Amino acid sequence: MISVILMLLGRRIAERNHGFYSCVTAVQKTIFARMKSFDVPIIYRSPLITAIKKKRKEQDKMKKDFTPTLLDLGPLQIYLARHFGFCYGVENAIEIAFRTVEENPGKRIFLLSEMIHNPQVNADLQSHGVQFMQNNYGTQLISFDELTADDIVIIPAFGTTLQLEKKLNDLGIQTEKYNTTCPFVEKVWNRSEQIARKNYTIIIHGKPKHEETRATFSHASANAPSVVVKDMQQTIELAKYITGEKPTAQFYEEFKGQYSENFDVTKDLDRIGVVNQTTMLASDTQAIADYLKQVMISKFKPATIDIHFADTRDTLCYATLENQQAVSGMLETDADLAIVVGGYNSSNTSHLVELCEEKLPTYFISSEEKILSAKEILHYNFHTKEEIFTSDYLPNKNPVKILITSGASCPDALVEGVIKKVAAFFSNTINSEDLVKSFE
Repeated sequence: MISVILMLLGRRIAERNHGFYSCVTAVQKTIFARMKSFDVPIIYRSPLITAIKKKRKEQDKMKKDFTPTLLDLGPLQIYLARHFGFCYGVENAIEIAFRTVEENPGKRIFLLSEMIHNPQVNADLQSHGVQFMQNNYGTQLISFDELTADDIVIIPAFGTTLQLEKKLNDLGIQTEKYNTTCPFVEKVWNRSEQIARKNYTIIIHGKPKHEETRATFSHASANAPSVVVKDMQQTIELAKYITGEKPTAQFYEEFKGQYSENFDVTKDLDRIGVVNQTTMLASDTQAIADYLKQVMISKFKPATIDIHFADTRDTLCYATLENQQAVSGMLETDADLAIVVGGYNSSNTSHLVELCEEKLPTYFISSEEKILSAKEILHYNFHTKEEIFTSDYLPNKNPVKILITSGASCPDALVEGVIKKVAAFFSNTINSEDLVKSFE
């Protein structure tokens, strides 16, 4: 008989993210209250995961418990993260995209780039005739010259630059109805605009080539001087221009392609605010903001810090935070390995992998097909950007304990597929139908 143990001894909030979470929950209550259920294709749903999430929601309405859910299969024990899978923005984008296809038979439908960073979802859209105009890094696959005013162009969940949006509008293509930009990405844009009006320079923590960061940079730089930092190391180097430790001329080479037009390093770093690509590690963004704040305090003294540093901690995405906190809670469980499911180019998924790698062997896979056998697995090393083959990944012991989570763009059906695949390697386990019933 399957027993479901909801481990209640976990911390309420992972310590590494606590400071940002308290701010985010306060400012996002209105958005949470308006959240709705989306019409997402049934092929992405999972009866098992749906039952588990429903049960956990009933038991933890305030989302205070970040401990995992145990699926006790006897010789195999699987611990599922408290939060994982499709977020609000992803479900919204998928619903709009598939509805667009359904409502416009015979019309040419394009996506500016991948809808989300999940190969299955993108392949499904392509199978319905949707064409991608660019790859993930902005390289053109289909020329804008081929578009007509009768075509439909969908803006992906990451958003797009003001320049691309204007180009589409100039062609007579209306984007409002087919804009799937995540509302939490737009929230970052709005916050950037607010502090820009107060003459702050925008520091964006993000991956410079990522679609979302490019879009955020475009919106931010339209209102204020802006610069992108990809990590703490770049932030430390940026701070040396604030303190005068580095010659100003060197900035323009070191941060080439990451600063706005006419950026003046001699004056544009005197008043700053930090926002982020919503899928970055919350703890990393917090550390960057805290570091820069201390630099400004050292230069301008504590009494004037509000003049020189804007408080922007309320721009973090709720799903990014919850998924990362759920992984932190899950990692307090004694386990043998972790499996993280998601697209290999998914930023939020790679950060979940990063958290897991700190504690135990971790296998980043895109689907159950990467689990070749009980002995062999093909998994992705996001540090080297390559798939690698590993033997004997399952330990020879009883029980085997596995932690499982997935990224915000990963369908729950893929997670159930992984559970079924691994469970099949063990004898005397329960079937998925009976497992679902244990949560009802």
